[in-house]
Formats: sequence, C-alpha cells, structure tokens
Amino acid sequence: MRSIRKSALLILFSLASTGAWSQEDLLGLLGEEKPKKQFIKAAFKSSRVINAHSIEFLNAGTMDFRILHRFGNIDQGLKNFFGLDQASMRMGFDFGLRPNLMVGIGRSTFKKEVDGFIKYAPIRQSKGPGSAPVTVALVAGMTADGLPWADPNRENYFTSRLAYYFSAIIGRKFSEAFTLQVSPTVVHKNLVQLQTDANDIMGVGVGGRLKLNKRMALTWDYTQVFNGLPDGYQNPLSVGLDIETGGHVFQLHVSNSAGMNERAFITETTGQWGKGEIRAGFNLSRMFQLKKKKS
Repeated sequence: MRSIRKSALLILFSLASTGAWSQEDLLGLLGEEKPKKQFIKAAFKSSRVINAHSIEFLNAGTMDFRILHRFGNIDQGLKNFFGLDQASMRMGFDFGLRPNLMVGIGRSTFKKEVDGFIKYAPIRQSKGPGSAPVTVALVAGMTADGLPWADPNRENYFTSRLAYYFSAIIGRKFSEAFTLQVSPTVVHKNLVQLQTDANDIMGVGVGGRLKLNKRMALTWDYTQVFNGLPDGYQNPLSVGLDIETGGHVFQLHVSNSAGMNERAFITETTGQWGKGEIRAGFNLSRMFQLKKKKS
C-alpha cells in the first residue's frame, strides 16, 4: 500500500514539474479552495465621518442609534460658558439591510427638521478575484422643515418645507491607518428665502480618517460649495477624534456648523473658523443587533 502511495506522489510531482497540470488543478487535488474576493472593512468606525456620510456601512440586521450634540459658539466667552450653555441635537436611527445597503431617519432641533436617507454601494473596495480599488456609495436623502410658517395667513404648501440631497461618495482605505474619500453633492430646496437665491446648491466634500492607536483616530470632513451660497454663509469644516469603546463609538469634534444634516450643514453654515465662530460637540453611536448573524 505504501508503495502505491509513493508511486502516486511521484506521478503527481512529475506532472507538476513538466507543467502538465496548472496550479489550480494541484490546489484542487490537495483540497485547497481557490482565492475568494474579500471586501475591505473598517475604512471608518462609523457610517458618518463627522457630519457627512462615510463609505462605511452597517452590518445587515444591525441598528445604529446615534446622538449628535453640538454646543454654541466658543467665541461667546464666559457669558455662555464658551457655548456650553447652548446646544442643538440630532437623534437618529440607522438600519443595515444588506452589507451594501442601509437606511436611516432622524430628527434635529435645528429648524425642528426630520430627515431620512438611503445609501447603497454598487462598488465596494476589495481584494482577490474581481477586486475593486475603491468603494463607490450613492446617497439620496430628504429633509422636512418643522418650524411654524413665517406668515401663516398666506397660502402655504407642505412641499415648501422639503429639501433633497444626492451624493456620490468615492473612497479608499489606503492602509489600516489611513482612509480618504471625496463626495460630490447637490442639495435642492423647494423654497428659498429670496428670489435671487439658488434652489440647487452644488459642492464637493472631502473626508478622512487617520488612525492614532488601536482605539483612537483623527477624522475630518470639509465641503467646498461652488454655487448658491448667499453672503454670510461659509463652507463647513469639522475636525474630530473618534474613540472606540466596545459597542460604542464616541466622537469629540469642533465644527463651524450648527446643522447636522446635509441641507443644514452644506447650505446654512454661518460660523467662521478664523473668527473663532466654532462649536464643540460630540457624536455618540450605539450598535444593536436586531437580527441574528448567519452561522
């Protein structure tokens, strides 16, 4: 029996040395699987960079309960305790439906807005057969202003409260320490304040993550608006520190925007970094598993 095994092995190695069989055939005989596509994960530790959407997605069957908290302007000094006496907030619930599909809904104290979105990635960064070097994610969202009408005596329409945004996010995790993304975005407002104001506002966002250690990372997002910003409005810039603690992701940050959805922070940011018109804040993310993972 041993002599038969030795003969079979000699024949196998002889065929391999003469190139009669390919490497894939040999792997098959040895019972080894062919290489599979592997998707890159943890480009960011959250589905948001700070304000803007990131290329990261929730796992299917997961809910992310998010609290975004923004204080008042730091430059107000002691009279408002450097902004800590004031605050605005957004509370949201995001749901992972598939590895590349998620939805979310939230409510902000800023203009008492309700917002919702859907995010889908037709291309995901991966390695192996049929791999892709970047992730491409598409986001569509809607916001509804909840403030009382400025003039309740005129004929007002619910559609006048609505605004929409559409964004394409192209990003890459270059290494375990560094991720970068860009996101062309357009915001459409059904109703604008002045007749001369633009209904469509376009800009490009840039966001990134630099890992500092196992549980901390520096993050930032900035949007350059190209048209439609009235005088007195600024491009939004936020810089933060992500701290991961088990099922929580805690983000400390400073920003010149008070609003925390795309319509608000892209089109209605008034603070100027150069004048100290920035706000401290934090984002808190808590994950819940709603559906058992497949074994």
